Amino acid sequence: MNKTVLITGANAGIGKESARQLALKFGTEKIYLACRNMHKAKAAKLELEESTGKSIFEIIIMDVSNIDSVRSAVQELETPIDALIMNAGGMGGKTPGAKTEDGVTNMFASNVLGHIVLLDELLKAKKLNNVALFAGTEAARGIPKMKMKRPSLLTSSVEEFESIADGSYFGDKFNAMSSYGLVKYTAIMSLLSSARKHPNVRILSMSPGGTSGTEVANDMSFILRLMMKMMSKTLMPLMGMMHKLETGAKRFVDGISDETYETGIFYASKEKVLTGQVVDQATIFVDLENESYQDNAYDAIHKFIR
Repeated sequence: MNKTVLITGANAGIGKESARQLALKFGTEKIYLACRNMHKAKAAKLELEESTGKSIFEIIIMDVSNIDSVRSAVQELETPIDALIMNAGGMGGKTPGAKTEDGVTNMFASNVLGHIVLLDELLKAKKLNNVALFAGTEAARGIPKMKMKRPSLLTSSVEEFESIADGSYFGDKFNAMSSYGLVKYTAIMSLLSSARKHPNVRILSMSPGGTSGTEVANDMSFILRLMMKMMSKTLMPLMGMMHKLETGAKRFVDGISDETYETGIFYASKEKVLTGQVVDQATIFVDLENESYQDNAYDAIHKFIR
Protein backbone atom coordinates (compact mmCIF):
# COMPACT_ATOMS: atom_id res chain seq x y z
CA MET A 1 0.00 0.00 0.00
CA ASN A 2 1.24 3.46 -0.90
CA LYS A 3 0.51 5.75 2.04
CA THR A 4 2.63 8.66 0.79
CA VAL A 5 2.93 9.76 -2.84
CA LEU A 6 4.89 12.54 -4.56
CA ILE A 7 3.63 13.86 -7.91
CA THR A 8 5.57 16.28 -10.10
CA GLY A 9 3.63 18.83 -12.12
CA ALA A 10 0.75 18.41 -9.68
CA ASN A 11 -0.88 21.82 -9.96
CA ALA A 12 -2.87 21.10 -13.14
CA GLY A 13 -3.98 18.52 -15.68
CA ILE A 14 -3.14 14.85 -15.18
CA GLY A 15 -0.94 15.57 -12.16
CA LYS A 16 -3.71 17.28 -10.23
CA GLU A 17 -6.32 14.72 -11.28
CA SER A 18 -4.01 11.89 -10.20
CA ALA A 19 -3.69 13.58 -6.80
CA ARG A 20 -7.47 13.84 -6.53
CA GLN A 21 -8.02 10.18 -7.33
CA LEU A 22 -5.27 9.05 -4.96
CA ALA A 23 -6.70 11.15 -2.13
CA LEU A 24 -9.96 9.23 -2.44
CA LYS A 25 -8.16 5.89 -2.48
CA PHE A 26 -8.18 3.92 0.78
CA GLY A 27 -4.92 4.10 2.69
CA THR A 28 -3.50 7.30 1.20
CA GLU A 29 -2.23 9.49 4.05
CA LYS A 30 -0.15 12.19 2.36
CA ILE A 31 0.29 13.52 -1.17
CA TYR A 32 3.17 15.84 -1.99
CA LEU A 33 2.33 18.30 -4.75
CA ALA A 34 5.68 19.03 -6.41
CA CYS A 35 5.25 22.28 -8.34
CA ARG A 36 7.55 25.07 -9.51
CA ASN A 37 5.11 27.92 -8.82
CA MET A 38 3.90 28.50 -5.26
CA HIS A 39 0.85 30.55 -6.28
CA LYS A 40 -0.42 27.84 -8.63
CA ALA A 41 0.46 25.14 -6.09
CA LYS A 42 -1.59 26.82 -3.36
CA ALA A 43 -4.56 27.20 -5.69
CA ALA A 44 -4.36 23.51 -6.65
CA LYS A 45 -4.05 22.45 -3.01
CA LEU A 46 -7.17 24.43 -2.08
CA GLU A 47 -9.14 22.97 -5.01
CA LEU A 48 -8.07 19.44 -4.12
CA GLU A 49 -9.00 19.88 -0.47
CA GLU A 50 -12.42 21.19 -1.44
CA SER A 51 -13.09 18.45 -4.02
CA THR A 52 -11.93 15.54 -1.85
CA GLY A 53 -12.72 16.75 1.66
CA LYS A 54 -9.19 15.68 2.63
CA SER A 55 -6.38 17.74 4.17
CA ILE A 56 -3.54 15.46 3.17
CA PHE A 57 -1.83 17.61 0.55
CA GLU A 58 1.58 19.20 1.09
CA ILE A 59 3.40 21.51 -1.33
CA ILE A 60 7.01 20.99 -2.35
CA ILE A 61 8.56 23.59 -4.62
CA MET A 62 10.43 21.81 -7.40
CA ASP A 63 11.40 22.83 -10.91
CA VAL A 64 12.24 19.58 -12.68
CA SER A 65 14.17 21.48 -15.36
CA ASN A 66 16.62 22.62 -12.66
CA ILE A 67 18.86 19.99 -11.04
CA ASP A 68 19.59 22.10 -7.96
CA SER A 69 15.88 22.65 -7.37
CA VAL A 70 15.25 18.90 -7.56
CA ARG A 71 18.04 18.08 -5.10
CA SER A 72 16.85 20.74 -2.65
CA ALA A 73 13.34 19.31 -2.76
CA VAL A 74 14.59 15.80 -1.99
CA GLN A 75 16.53 17.15 0.98
CA GLU A 76 13.33 18.75 2.31
CA LEU A 77 11.63 15.37 2.55
CA GLU A 78 11.91 14.37 6.19
CA THR A 79 10.60 10.84 5.70
CA PRO A 80 10.60 8.41 2.75
CA ILE A 81 7.74 8.33 0.26
CA ASP A 82 6.12 5.14 -0.93
CA ALA A 83 5.40 6.15 -4.52
CA LEU A 84 6.60 8.66 -7.09
CA ILE A 85 4.74 9.84 -10.19
CA MET A 86 7.05 11.69 -12.60
CA ASN A 87 4.41 13.60 -14.51
CA ALA A 88 5.85 17.07 -15.20
CA GLY A 89 7.02 17.92 -18.69
CA GLY A 90 5.62 19.22 -21.94
CA MET A 91 6.88 20.45 -25.29
CA GLY A 92 9.66 22.60 -23.85
CA GLY A 93 8.08 26.05 -23.85
CA LYS A 94 8.66 28.75 -26.47
CA THR A 95 12.28 27.70 -27.10
CA PRO A 96 12.26 23.89 -26.77
CA GLY A 97 15.56 23.44 -28.61
CA ALA A 98 17.53 26.06 -26.68
CA LYS A 99 20.17 24.68 -24.33
CA THR A 100 20.14 24.95 -20.56
CA GLU A 101 23.26 25.45 -18.43
CA ASP A 102 23.41 21.66 -18.10
CA GLY A 103 23.91 21.31 -21.85
CA VAL A 104 20.56 19.75 -22.74
CA THR A 105 17.59 21.25 -24.57
CA ASN A 106 14.74 22.85 -22.66
CA MET A 107 12.50 20.01 -23.78
CA PHE A 108 14.94 17.40 -22.46
CA ALA A 109 15.45 19.27 -19.18
CA SER A 110 11.75 19.59 -18.38
CA ASN A 111 10.81 16.05 -19.37
CA VAL A 112 13.86 13.96 -18.58
CA LEU A 113 16.94 15.28 -16.81
CA GLY A 114 15.26 16.50 -13.64
CA HIS A 115 13.22 13.33 -13.27
CA ILE A 116 16.29 11.13 -13.62
CA VAL A 117 18.02 13.20 -10.93
CA LEU A 118 14.91 13.03 -8.75
CA LEU A 119 14.76 9.25 -8.94
CA ASP A 120 18.52 8.90 -8.39
CA GLU A 121 18.50 11.18 -5.36
CA LEU A 122 15.50 9.48 -3.76
CA LEU A 123 17.08 6.06 -4.21
CA LYS A 124 20.48 7.23 -2.94
CA ALA A 125 18.91 8.77 0.17
CA LYS A 126 16.70 5.69 0.70
CA LYS A 127 13.63 7.92 0.48
CA LEU A 128 11.61 5.80 -1.99
CA ASN A 129 10.04 2.62 -0.67
CA ASN A 130 7.86 1.00 -3.30
CA VAL A 131 7.36 2.33 -6.81
CA ALA A 132 8.34 5.02 -9.33
CA LEU A 133 6.28 5.73 -12.45
CA PHE A 134 7.42 7.90 -15.35
CA ALA A 135 4.88 9.51 -17.68
CA GLY A 136 5.52 7.93 -21.05
CA THR A 137 3.83 8.59 -24.37
CA GLU A 138 2.89 6.52 -27.38
CA ALA A 139 5.04 8.93 -29.38
CA ALA A 140 8.02 7.00 -27.96
CA ARG A 141 7.04 4.03 -30.15
CA GLY A 142 5.48 6.08 -32.94
CA ILE A 143 1.95 7.27 -33.70
CA PRO A 144 1.39 6.80 -37.46
CA LYS A 145 -2.06 8.44 -37.42
CA MET A 146 -0.48 11.63 -36.04
CA LYS A 147 2.53 11.49 -38.39
CA MET A 148 4.87 10.85 -35.45
CA LYS A 149 7.48 8.34 -36.59
CA ARG A 150 8.84 5.45 -34.54
CA PRO A 151 12.36 6.15 -33.21
CA SER A 152 14.84 4.75 -35.71
CA LEU A 153 18.32 5.30 -34.34
CA LEU A 154 21.38 4.30 -36.34
CA THR A 155 23.37 2.75 -33.48
CA SER A 156 21.50 3.46 -30.21
CA SER A 157 24.95 4.23 -28.80
CA VAL A 158 25.70 6.41 -25.80
CA GLU A 159 26.78 9.14 -28.21
CA GLU A 160 23.56 8.98 -30.21
CA PHE A 161 21.43 9.26 -27.08
CA GLU A 162 23.64 12.17 -25.97
CA SER A 163 22.88 13.92 -29.25
CA ILE A 164 19.15 13.64 -28.54
CA ALA A 165 19.70 15.18 -25.11
CA ASP A 166 21.74 18.14 -26.35
CA GLY A 167 19.67 18.60 -29.51
CA SER A 168 22.46 18.04 -32.02
CA TYR A 169 20.66 14.93 -33.31
CA PHE A 170 18.00 17.21 -34.81
CA GLY A 171 20.34 19.57 -36.68
CA ASP A 172 19.70 23.29 -37.03
CA LYS A 173 15.91 23.08 -37.04
CA PHE A 174 14.47 21.74 -33.79
CA ASN A 175 10.84 20.73 -34.31
CA ALA A 176 9.06 20.12 -31.03
CA MET A 177 6.49 17.68 -32.40
CA SER A 178 9.02 15.42 -34.14
CA SER A 179 11.54 15.62 -31.27
CA TYR A 180 9.15 14.88 -28.41
CA GLY A 181 8.91 11.13 -29.04
CA LEU A 182 12.69 10.69 -29.16
CA VAL A 183 13.16 12.69 -25.96
CA LYS A 184 10.60 10.58 -24.13
CA TYR A 185 12.02 7.38 -25.65
CA THR A 186 15.47 8.23 -24.25
CA ALA A 187 13.97 8.80 -20.80
CA ILE A 188 12.00 5.56 -20.89
CA MET A 189 15.04 3.53 -21.94
CA SER A 190 17.06 5.00 -19.06
CA LEU A 191 14.25 4.24 -16.59
CA LEU A 192 14.11 0.63 -17.76
CA SER A 193 17.85 0.41 -17.13
CA SER A 194 17.33 1.84 -13.64
CA ALA A 195 14.73 -0.85 -12.99
CA ARG A 196 17.38 -3.54 -13.43
CA LYS A 197 19.84 -1.65 -11.23
CA HIS A 198 17.31 -1.29 -8.40
CA PRO A 199 15.28 -4.52 -8.19
CA ASN A 200 13.87 -3.69 -4.75
CA VAL A 201 11.82 -0.80 -6.14
CA ARG A 202 9.25 -1.18 -8.91
CA ILE A 203 10.20 1.24 -11.71
CA LEU A 204 8.00 1.51 -14.79
CA SER A 205 6.71 3.90 -17.42
CA MET A 206 3.03 4.42 -18.16
CA SER A 207 1.50 6.56 -20.88
CA PRO A 208 -1.70 8.39 -19.95
CA GLY A 209 -2.74 7.95 -23.59
CA GLY A 210 -4.46 10.60 -25.64
CA THR A 211 -5.86 12.68 -22.81
CA SER A 212 -7.96 15.83 -23.01
CA GLY A 213 -7.32 18.69 -20.61
CA THR A 214 -3.55 18.23 -20.34
CA GLU A 215 -0.95 20.98 -20.16
CA VAL A 216 1.17 19.65 -23.06
CA ALA A 217 -0.78 21.59 -25.68
CA ASN A 218 -0.05 24.87 -23.90
CA ASP A 219 3.44 24.92 -25.41
CA MET A 220 2.13 24.58 -28.96
CA SER A 221 1.46 27.48 -31.32
CA PHE A 222 -1.97 29.12 -31.23
CA ILE A 223 -3.03 27.41 -34.47
CA LEU A 224 -1.97 23.95 -33.25
CA ARG A 225 -3.67 24.50 -29.89
CA LEU A 226 -6.88 25.50 -31.64
CA MET A 227 -6.73 22.46 -33.95
CA MET A 228 -6.05 20.10 -31.03
CA LYS A 229 -8.92 21.59 -29.03
CA MET A 230 -11.37 21.15 -31.89
CA MET A 231 -10.20 17.64 -32.76
CA SER A 232 -10.20 16.49 -29.12
CA LYS A 233 -13.92 17.19 -28.92
CA THR A 234 -14.91 15.61 -32.20
CA LEU A 235 -12.72 13.47 -34.42
CA MET A 236 -10.08 12.10 -32.03
CA PRO A 237 -12.45 10.32 -29.59
CA LEU A 238 -14.18 8.64 -32.54
CA MET A 239 -10.79 7.42 -33.81
CA GLY A 240 -9.79 5.98 -30.45
CA MET A 241 -7.19 8.73 -30.07
CA MET A 242 -8.56 10.65 -27.08
CA HIS A 243 -10.17 9.95 -23.72
CA LYS A 244 -11.10 12.00 -20.67
CA LEU A 245 -8.64 13.47 -18.18
CA GLU A 246 -9.95 11.16 -15.47
CA THR A 247 -9.14 8.12 -17.61
CA GLY A 248 -5.59 9.22 -18.34
CA ALA A 249 -4.92 9.94 -14.67
CA LYS A 250 -6.37 6.58 -13.65
CA ARG A 251 -3.62 4.89 -15.66
CA PHE A 252 -1.07 6.53 -13.36
CA VAL A 253 -3.03 5.65 -10.24
CA ASP A 254 -3.38 2.04 -11.35
CA GLY A 255 0.27 1.92 -12.37
CA ILE A 256 1.55 2.68 -8.87
CA SER A 257 -1.21 0.80 -7.04
CA ASP A 258 -1.55 -2.45 -9.00
CA GLU A 259 1.55 -4.63 -8.72
CA THR A 260 0.59 -6.63 -11.79
CA TYR A 261 2.14 -3.72 -13.67
CA GLU A 262 5.69 -5.01 -13.61
CA THR A 263 8.99 -3.27 -13.08
CA GLY A 264 11.08 -2.54 -16.16
CA ILE A 265 8.12 -2.29 -18.54
CA PHE A 266 6.77 0.60 -20.61
CA TYR A 267 2.97 0.39 -20.73
CA ALA A 268 0.85 2.29 -23.24
CA SER A 269 -2.08 1.84 -25.62
CA LYS A 270 -2.27 -0.80 -28.31
CA GLU A 271 -0.53 -0.02 -31.59
CA LYS A 272 -3.17 1.86 -33.59
CA VAL A 273 -4.93 3.78 -30.81
CA LEU A 274 -4.20 6.08 -27.86
CA THR A 275 -6.99 4.80 -25.62
CA GLY A 276 -8.26 1.55 -24.13
CA GLN A 277 -6.24 -1.29 -22.66
CA VAL A 278 -2.52 -0.78 -22.03
CA VAL A 279 0.07 -3.31 -23.17
CA ASP A 280 3.82 -3.84 -22.89
CA GLN A 281 5.18 -1.63 -25.67
CA ALA A 282 8.09 -3.99 -26.33
CA THR A 283 5.53 -6.21 -28.07
CA ILE A 284 5.11 -3.35 -30.56
CA PHE A 285 8.64 -1.90 -30.65
CA VAL A 286 11.28 -4.53 -29.89
CA ASP A 287 14.11 -2.03 -29.25
CA LEU A 288 12.45 -1.20 -25.93
CA GLU A 289 13.60 -4.49 -24.41
CA ASN A 290 17.21 -4.22 -25.63
CA GLU A 291 19.21 -3.96 -22.40
CA SER A 292 22.31 -2.57 -24.13
CA TYR A 293 20.25 0.26 -25.61
CA GLN A 294 18.67 0.90 -22.21
CA ASP A 295 22.07 1.12 -20.53
CA ASN A 296 23.38 3.41 -23.27
CA ALA A 297 20.49 5.83 -22.68
CA TYR A 298 21.16 5.70 -18.94
CA ASP A 299 24.87 6.43 -19.40
CA ALA A 300 24.16 9.22 -21.90
CA ILE A 301 21.81 11.06 -19.54
CA HIS A 302 24.17 10.74 -16.60
CA LYS A 303 26.92 12.47 -18.56
CA PHE A 304 24.90 15.70 -18.18
CA ILE A 305 24.38 15.32 -14.44
CA ARG A 306 26.93 17.28 -12.42
